[in-house]
Amino acid sequence: MDAAPNYSEANSGTPENRLHFLDYWRIIRMRKLIIFTVFVLVVATTTALTKWIEPTYMSSVRMDVQKDTGDIQGLGQQQTQMGYDPYFVMTQFEILQSKDVLYKVIDDLNLTQRWNQKFRLGGSKFETFQVLSKLIDPRNVRNTSIIEVSVYSKDKAEAAEIANKIAEVYKTNRDEQRKRLVEEGIKTLKEKLLEHNAFVEIAKSNVTQVLKEKGIVVTFEGRDAIMSLDTETMRALDLEAIQLRTSLTQKQTRYDELKKLASDQLRNAIGVFVNDELLSRGLEKLSVAKQEFISKSKDLGPQNPEYLRMQAVIMELSSQIDARASSVMLGLEAELKALVKTVEERTQKLELEKSKSREIAEGKRTYSIALQELERQQRLRELVENKIKVEEIDAAIKRSTAVRIIDIAEAAIKAAYPKLVLNIALGVFVGLVLGVGLAFFIEYLDTSVKTIDDVERALQAPVLAVIPQNVGALLDEGMDSPHAEAYRVLRTNVLFTRKDETANAITVVSGGAGEGKSTTVLNLATMFAQNGNRVLLVDSDLRRPSLHKRLNLSNSLGLTNYLLGQNKLEEVIQTTSQPKLDFLPSGRLPSSALGILNSPQMKEFIKEAKSRYDFVFFDAPPIMGVSDATVLASGADLCILVIQYRKYPQSLAIRSRQMVEKVGGRLIGVVLNNINLASDASYYYYSGYNYHNNNNPEEPGSNGKPEGKADRRKPHTTADVTPNIKPKY
Repeated sequence: MDAAPNYSEANSGTPENRLHFLDYWRIIRMRKLIIFTVFVLVVATTTALTKWIEPTYMSSVRMDVQKDTGDIQGLGQQQTQMGYDPYFVMTQFEILQSKDVLYKVIDDLNLTQRWNQKFRLGGSKFETFQVLSKLIDPRNVRNTSIIEVSVYSKDKAEAAEIANKIAEVYKTNRDEQRKRLVEEGIKTLKEKLLEHNAFVEIAKSNVTQVLKEKGIVVTFEGRDAIMSLDTETMRALDLEAIQLRTSLTQKQTRYDELKKLASDQLRNAIGVFVNDELLSRGLEKLSVAKQEFISKSKDLGPQNPEYLRMQAVIMELSSQIDARASSVMLGLEAELKALVKTVEERTQKLELEKSKSREIAEGKRTYSIALQELERQQRLRELVENKIKVEEIDAAIKRSTAVRIIDIAEAAIKAAYPKLVLNIALGVFVGLVLGVGLAFFIEYLDTSVKTIDDVERALQAPVLAVIPQNVGALLDEGMDSPHAEAYRVLRTNVLFTRKDETANAITVVSGGAGEGKSTTVLNLATMFAQNGNRVLLVDSDLRRPSLHKRLNLSNSLGLTNYLLGQNKLEEVIQTTSQPKLDFLPSGRLPSSALGILNSPQMKEFIKEAKSRYDFVFFDAPPIMGVSDATVLASGADLCILVIQYRKYPQSLAIRSRQMVEKVGGRLIGVVLNNINLASDASYYYYSGYNYHNNNNPEEPGSNGKPEGKADRRKPHTTADVTPNIKPKY
């Protein structure tokens, strides 16, 4: 496999929800042992406790509880629709658990003495009530008026006894309460009747007093029997007064008009308004005289005696008429004055009669009010009397009880608690929840490197390869090993990441011990050699060298001998079974040469090795424990950091990267090592395509094996093969 996949974006095409599900599933698979252990402990504990707990028995009594109504409809009751009333049922629940009921149960069954030692009550009735109330569980049968009272106890007979006694006491209380309420109600009504009798007597006294004070005479009892002024007389007087005032007004107007006229106009006008015989005859005579005078005066002269006589007659008649008119006017005036006096008298009389009528009406109103109050009190008294009679009749009617026990409680056959199946099922559920919860909690506390995203987010460095678990030396497994593909990916990514072709000195470091650094550098060097490159593998871990054991080579001579000038390069380099792969062991490290890697000789050696080989790989000690690793990181061209999956906190990897950069080393990427593909199946796509194929079905070896264990392969010695070293340029 020569292509270099971009591992930082390997999951970018996966939907967000699938990523989350796979992450959860990965945690469950990784922590399955914890989940299984917690699950087994919880289920085993639940089962043991269920077996150990003393059984509790339940007995139930069922009652049909109705409202207080009779078999025969009461005289004072209206027909009502009886239906399910949840508030009534809930109220009965509270009554069943009240002290009024339970205290009687405690006394009748002597529970205080029976439970005194069992529950350590100290002889307290209230504490007995508290214990008993916790043992009672009233329930309603859905959409019915049936109440089921369940009682729990360690003694099955006691549970049934208490349940039946609760039903009996409750039934008795309901019957006694209904009877007591009826008797108290009738007694109260009779007391009210006495009060209303007193009110009626007071009302009668008030009516008598009003009749006496107002002087009202009645012919028979009743509001309409009051003797008062005749209405027709009042109407006649009122009409007469109106007529008199009208006549007065007319005559006064006529008199005033006549008085304004002259004498000649008055004599003519007065005859129209006043029918006076003398005045009428005088006017007729005057008219005749004037006609005679007019007819004869034409023939007679003014000095004619006849002419003079007729003038004298006319004058006489006129004088008589004027005198009569004056007399008539005086008569009219006198008549007008008399009429005015009459109108005044009639008006005074009418007002007097009206005043008397008002007094009589006021007395009638007062009497009517007193009489209404009397009738109201009489009606109230009558209602109370009728109510007493109705209630007495209703009380005499035989009624069935409002509480009917339909199922008595009997001793239970099986225990109600504990329920083995239910408890085990709950234990299974709780065990799974606790196990999974603990697994996720431990995962939350685990700050080690777990995913590629963790590496790239924390270190800001690409992941060059993902190495699975159980990887050994490829020289032992062979180039066709399924694990070889992961190192081919690593080799390809190193080549593509390297910008400068002359940068061929590569140091492989790790933050802590046991992260698979030596196996990684050995297999990576093998891959480069298998690809045709001349490779030198240097074991520069002077304190704990391990590569010579894996290659089954001698460590008597090596890097320290060359740096101290004891041997030449050709004398310390050894060949391996892989063509083009040479190995330089660490050699024996004298105590006086602990800082030899940080010396000019080491720098010269790196230059010399780079000039002779295509690639030089250095196996460095842990960077956090020994300063040699930082020296090698700064002296080499490139640096690769190996991080073991789920071993050390992320802070160690971050600190390792910082130390590499601090000394001037160039970190090109990270190798995520020791991935458990069985738990983290998502890493399968990163770690190789041909791990499980038909040509190589065998299981892989082991990675991270003890460094002191030698590989099972044919031993090689320095005498077998002479290293082919390029001449120095």
